[in-house]
Amino acid sequence: QVHLVESGGGLVQAGGSLRLSCVVSGRTFSSLGMGWFRQAPGKEREFVAAIAWSGGSTHSADAVKGRFTISRDNAKNTVFLQMNNLKPEDTAVYYCAATDFVNAVVDVTSLYDYWGQGTQVTVSS
Repeated sequence: QVHLVESGGGLVQAGGSLRLSCVVSGRTFSSLGMGWFRQAPGKEREFVAAIAWSGGSTHSADAVKGRFTISRDNAKNTVFLQMNNLKPEDTAVYYCAATDFVNAVVDVTSLYDYWGQGTQVTVSS
């Protein structure tokens, strides 16, 4: 069974930075495509960023392009989300997810098979 554990969330002022991490166990990490999603109160879960198994292909939502960077370390079974220049509208629970579509960057929620429990990110104005 694939298990995902996120960390790194917290409270930060607008303009600040946070780095989220997600450690994966239960499967060979390089056999998984990885993604980050977020869900704000009263809103649907939305795509943030995705990365293929090798790290060579990435894709980000327009709302975070130029501010957020997804990366992975296959030797450490970990995917990261570096978030810079945070805005109050980035406030949400952030979820790490894994998909069997290893060679693609997937931005569709339903194509992810495994999910973490989420980590709260709060950006104050």
